[in-house]
Amino acid sequence: MEIAEPIGRMTLFGPEHLTALAGIALGAVVLVVMARRTRGTRTELRITHATGWALLVVTVGWTVWGMMPSHWDIGQSLPFHFSDVLRIVTAIALITRAGWAIAITYYWGLTLNLQSVVTPDLNYMQNPELEFTVYWILHALAQWAPIVLVWGLGYRPTWRGFGVAYVSALAWAVLAATVNWATGANYGYLAQAPAGFSVLDLLGGWPWYIGVEIAVVAVVWMLMTLPWSEPERLTRAPVVDCWRCVRRWDGTPVRPRGRASA
Repeated sequence: MEIAEPIGRMTLFGPEHLTALAGIALGAVVLVVMARRTRGTRTELRITHATGWALLVVTVGWTVWGMMPSHWDIGQSLPFHFSDVLRIVTAIALITRAGWAIAITYYWGLTLNLQSVVTPDLNYMQNPELEFTVYWILHALAQWAPIVLVWGLGYRPTWRGFGVAYVSALAWAVLAATVNWATGANYGYLAQAPAGFSVLDLLGGWPWYIGVEIAVVAVVWMLMTLPWSEPERLTRAPVVDCWRCVRRWDGTPVRPRGRASA
């Protein structure tokens, strides 16, 4: 199947990219402060619900827009990139606070989505201004959500949450690879590396970087779980979902064991 050629491409670490990075970094700090101030209140629920629904509506609308006959491109229009499904899961996490969704949002958002933020493969196909704006809005929300949920609202992933996120990533990779085989596309960058520089360039050429990435992701996600698995930190963070994927800390300082009360 024929894949359309882009009409332009965002310059990596150019002015537009650096501005987007600065905005995401600043926004993360501001949102964490706001989240801590509203944690446990109705305002928290109203804001996260509204954000989740907004993300879901924009995601679905952008997917439908890409599938319209005038915009159709087999290499871009199907929602089989990791970031495509991550946005749906992130919206579910914000709306429902389902533990499995929060866990996937945390692990995928702070690694797989981060790769799309730091080294974006942003090709312009028809409307550069619109495509730039939507790309960064969607990726910024997927980046802010896990930061706010964990450091702002107190959710802590468990080892079971790590397992759910990792198995889900492997399953999605198999699905994306199958779509690539059938269409000649490159969803998930499983058929070849991005045209520009990316983290995958540091992991060896295709297809070797796929195996290396699977191993590296496992190690990195384990390290991302360790800070929240210490018994001292979990004493005030009960499991809050039936799958036991996340705990939630209420913000109360935990006194180290073995010390007398003042």
